[in-house]
Amino acid sequence: MENSKLPFRYWFIAMHLLTATKKGFSTLELKRQLGHKRYQPIWEMVHKLRSVMGQRDRLYQLESVVELDEGFFKSQPEQDSEDQDDLKRGRGSQQQAKVLVMVESEPVDEDEDEQQKHRPNRKAGHLRMVVIPNLEAGTLDMNAQKCIDPKAEVLTDASTSYSLLSQSFDKHTSFNLSNLEVNADTLLPWVHISISNAKRWINGTFHHVKQKYLQNYLNEFCYKYNRRYFKDRLFDRLLIAAATFHWIPVDSTG
Repeated sequence: MENSKLPFRYWFIAMHLLTATKKGFSTLELKRQLGHKRYQPIWEMVHKLRSVMGQRDRLYQLESVVELDEGFFKSQPEQDSEDQDDLKRGRGSQQQAKVLVMVESEPVDEDEDEQQKHRPNRKAGHLRMVVIPNLEAGTLDMNAQKCIDPKAEVLTDASTSYSLLSQSFDKHTSFNLSNLEVNADTLLPWVHISISNAKRWINGTFHHVKQKYLQNYLNEFCYKYNRRYFKDRLFDRLLIAAATFHWIPVDSTG
């Protein structure tokens, strides 16, 4: 809020709307709710808040057992519109941003398992999502080390991209899913649920997100997910975060 020309009332209303519901608020909708004429200042305000959400979550490392996988999020590449015909398709597409997804996961006890039929046999803890430039083993390992306690056990599929994780963490368990009768959703349930929910959340509210700003949107999703039991205390926590951290500048709309 420092040096902002917007009224403090705008900031408090924005924090309330961002934390009052699981769904996201587009900048256009927030601009309409505030009755403000210009789009750019509201966009910058919201991205400042998303930036401090990410900084707050980076204070913690994931612990115990962590599911890890990569997700591919459709987004607008930093590329001129006249070059759209040159875009690749599939996993290598410039429109598919690569995101490393990590979520704490622990087995439920037998009593809980009986009560949660047709639900995952593990329960989720904290979630982290990090936009990465590529799927090279060194890139994945470096980012995993920043987010996960080295004493944790990491669960992945058998991709060669995870070959360095066993050197960085106390235990790395990889599943060769092609040789198993169970599917990935059974062995790594929460990482895939998180990817699916995040895609639905982004596509349902924001529709077109530039890759340059995708991390900020994921910051908001993870921040609210990690505090899903805070209820009406979530506004207070975001207010403290906004007053504690310096924001990372954003230079244009997206």
